Amino acid sequence: MIFEKKAKIYSYEIRREGGENVAYVNYLGAPEIPSIASSPSVMARTMDLLGESANVSRIVLVQQRNYNYSSKKVNYLLEIAGLFTYLMKQEKVLSVEKLSSRSDEAASRYEFMQYFMQLIKQDPLMAYNKLRTNFLEENSRENKDVVYTGLLEKILEMFEKTKIVQELKDSYSMGSRKNYEKILYPDIVPNFAFARLVSHIPSDSEIVDQYEIGKDLDKSTVTVLKRPTELKYFYHIMPPEYFLNEDMQMLLNLARNVLIEHQPKAEEFTDPQRTRQVFFNVARDLLGELAETKKMGISYGDLNKLANILVRHTVGFGLMEVLLFDKNIQDIVLNAPISRNPVFLRHGKYDECETNLILSQEDGESWAAKFRMISGRPLDEANPVLDTDLSLDGVRARIAVVQRPLSPNGISYAIRRHRDYPWTLPLFIKNKMLNSFAAGLLSFLIDGSRTLIVAGTRSSGKTSLLGSLMLEIKPIYRIILVEDTLELPSDYFRGIGYDILSMKVRSSLVETSNETSAEEGIRTSLRLGDSSLIVGEIRSGEAKALYEAMRVGALANVVAGTIHGASPYAVFDRVVNDLNVPVTSFKATDIIVVANPVKTPDGLHSQRRVMGISEVRKHWTKDPLEEKGFVDLLKYNVEKDELEASDDLINGNSEIVKDIAAGVKGWAGNWDAVYDNILLRGKVKQEVVNFSEKYKRPELLEAEFVGLSNIYFHKISDEVTLERGIPESGEVFPRWKKKMEEVIETF
Repeated sequence: MIFEKKAKIYSYEIRREGGENVAYVNYLGAPEIPSIASSPSVMARTMDLLGESANVSRIVLVQQRNYNYSSKKVNYLLEIAGLFTYLMKQEKVLSVEKLSSRSDEAASRYEFMQYFMQLIKQDPLMAYNKLRTNFLEENSRENKDVVYTGLLEKILEMFEKTKIVQELKDSYSMGSRKNYEKILYPDIVPNFAFARLVSHIPSDSEIVDQYEIGKDLDKSTVTVLKRPTELKYFYHIMPPEYFLNEDMQMLLNLARNVLIEHQPKAEEFTDPQRTRQVFFNVARDLLGELAETKKMGISYGDLNKLANILVRHTVGFGLMEVLLFDKNIQDIVLNAPISRNPVFLRHGKYDECETNLILSQEDGESWAAKFRMISGRPLDEANPVLDTDLSLDGVRARIAVVQRPLSPNGISYAIRRHRDYPWTLPLFIKNKMLNSFAAGLLSFLIDGSRTLIVAGTRSSGKTSLLGSLMLEIKPIYRIILVEDTLELPSDYFRGIGYDILSMKVRSSLVETSNETSAEEGIRTSLRLGDSSLIVGEIRSGEAKALYEAMRVGALANVVAGTIHGASPYAVFDRVVNDLNVPVTSFKATDIIVVANPVKTPDGLHSQRRVMGISEVRKHWTKDPLEEKGFVDLLKYNVEKDELEASDDLINGNSEIVKDIAAGVKGWAGNWDAVYDNILLRGKVKQEVVNFSEKYKRPELLEAEFVGLSNIYFHKISDEVTLERGIPESGEVFPRWKKKMEEVIETF
């Protein structure tokens, strides 16, 4: 609570927050909701405050909810408050010499001007209209008082230059305050929270979508809007804590004041899920006791709802958690200073969006402290960047925190929300990131235990694609994951039967910590038995160890990872020239898959696409580009918006594919049989998409069903191979399809 119980009503204090002066005004116990727009007395008090403290840039009226008025709204009032002060002190408009040269008229004019000056603070639009009417009357007199009419005209001209009058005078109705609501609506902040939320929907905007997120007792409404003067969409969210009645607000305020004295210790944050559950139970019991004390009837469902909200705003991450409930969100960005900038996000359907949320400096600093405790990594002047991960109730996200001195305006955040379930190749086909033939080729290469690098720019889908390729590894093989930030869904893979060991290593951005280096983590994986090795991202010194693993693991198990790079040569340049991997070691790479966003012609949207799949040949010695060491197997056709097979692949000139075939009975020297198997795998992936559309069941594209599909594909291929010598597509596909239709009935 900002004010103590003994604080005088309507008193205020000014605090310096996020580079601005914020005035907090105490309306606790006031007989009305503190609305500047609807209440003349609240507006007048605010004008008095601004007259005393003209350097205030934000005002918060504190009640059970806090009513926050941003600097833009405060500026409207500052002009009027400044005009009032000028008229009183400089113009001295209440002095006799200013009002009339004739004493018999001074009294009535003094009475009007006194009324007018009081009206300025309560209702400036009415004051303006009254002044204009008075001026027209005085100016039309035959024996007008030039001094008085001159004063009225001067004040009128000053009034007409103010933004309130310029924006609202044409639509003003005498005595009505509705026009003020257009420009003086507050951001509503529950007293137990810090984030500001603009509940008002812009009047000039068009609603393009609306949906709900969250669970039954904790649902939020999302409205996506398009404004005529903006390229970005506007993402408007209303969480449940902003719909609570005054009694529930009071309960939460009381409970928060109790819980805040019992914040969890640092060691408790090593298991944040357990800590949240403990606090949830405590919060629910506490709220129940407080409700009983206050003689408030409250249902069990409402108790759970309030306990969820309380946990979110004490040991949790506030409204960031609410945003993370939205499966459509891919990225969330908080730019410094976060208390003065709206939250931006990237939406799966509407791309870049501005939101109606502005988080507080308290939020930013509180989160940073929690991320330090959860990750065990430093965040200070010597280490101004923190990379970590967050897992909340099944939602996973990668967190990047930047603070001073790297971010001179304070803490900022970049949050990548991971998909609830792993991406799959059929899902990528559905979204046109690749086609069925490319999916079939990748499946073939994974089964062939190749070494593979997925490259691309930021937000190109590298990690998602790598996760989908993990699903193509037969569950009979063990997989070791090495990541500095846990992005790949290892828990989910374990849940569907995969044998996975996940290893978290030190971030390349941290020079010293108690974590194991990525390089040592990869080398350790080679001592942990026969396993496929997946490296989340190749950033620095671990590159040498990875290529060591590639050379050791060649022709035995899949070794794969991601790296930043927009082409095969860019990958070579990064690995060899930036990360100092010897040229001869780089040739341990078999396949490079490049994924990049493709811009739409209007430049406003982008679509993720696999741009090519290339093999790395082994004959070159210095420069693979000059010596034709890169051979495209598939290449993106921008006109057709899909991948096309190269002549080298069609004609059987892929050394990697032939190398895989050479170790399989019935395929060695039989290119038609090999090509038929790639087509078969692609056909199977496409049929999964068809199943999903035919039965109107999008869950058939998810990892659980796709994993089953892969298992039955391998089993049936093995049966046909025993019968025919090779897994002929004409036999495998119909048997597989029949089996999967049976599976769908019970899935």
